Amino acid sequence: MGSRQTYRVSAYNTSKQSENKIHDDTVARRFGFSGGLVPGVDVMAYMMHLPVEKWGRAFLERGLIEARFVKPVYDGEIAELAGEESNGVLSIEVHSRGELCATGSASLPASAPSMSLADFEAVAAVAERKPVDANSYEVGNWLGAVPRTWAGDAATEYLTDIRETDTIYAREGLGHPGLLPRVMNRVLVENAVLGPWIHVGTRMQLLSAAGIGDEFTARAKVTGNYDKKGHRFVELDALVVGNGTTPLAHCQHIAIYQPREQAAA
Repeated sequence: MGSRQTYRVSAYNTSKQSENKIHDDTVARRFGFSGGLVPGVDVMAYMMHLPVEKWGRAFLERGLIEARFVKPVYDGEIAELAGEESNGVLSIEVHSRGELCATGSASLPASAPSMSLADFEAVAAVAERKPVDANSYEVGNWLGAVPRTWAGDAATEYLTDIRETDTIYAREGLGHPGLLPRVMNRVLVENAVLGPWIHVGTRMQLLSAAGIGDEFTARAKVTGNYDKKGHRFVELDALVVGNGTTPLAHCQHIAIYQPREQAAA
């Protein structure tokens, strides 16, 4: 029997003022939710606390983590995380309001795989965003994001927003890996004008520890665009790059970019 870890977070909706109105209470209710959703990327950041607690800096340099979001986590609610380790794999569950909200796993490979920048095409985000439609994310297309930096107060504020208690980031001058899925979200947002949309899952192989103040961008290829149960999904395969030169993570990212709206009660 492996070891068990637990962690509790008072969830915080960092995106109340976001362009994505799925985080707005009124709009979210139209889609069948009881209020604005805490972003999936932030729930994933909560989940990352457990493998970093277990493996420390080594996880930030070469860890593998996967997260799938099952039900919403809401602002102000307690998110209860549990990690069960077996055969080197940490299985992670997030519960809130007595419901299973997210599942995932994390592990520590012996070494980070070698990833070449040359295998991922660098393109800029579109010059002018157009309203999203089924052609916005054509399979096989390469997409980019506007470079983004979280330095100084922004880095500190981010750690506060995700309720991170581990001191390793400030102590060793490291960027939190929860920022990397945020960059993946930016790929979607900066290439189309989206209505309410939902991040549903990410698989991320870390390749190098990010530093505080590093400039992040992504080189993303669209690998899926399909309809399922009335929702339009997009899948991305991407390399998140630090300072234009350092591969930080290989990410597979899935989102519903056009959710099915619920009929009014």
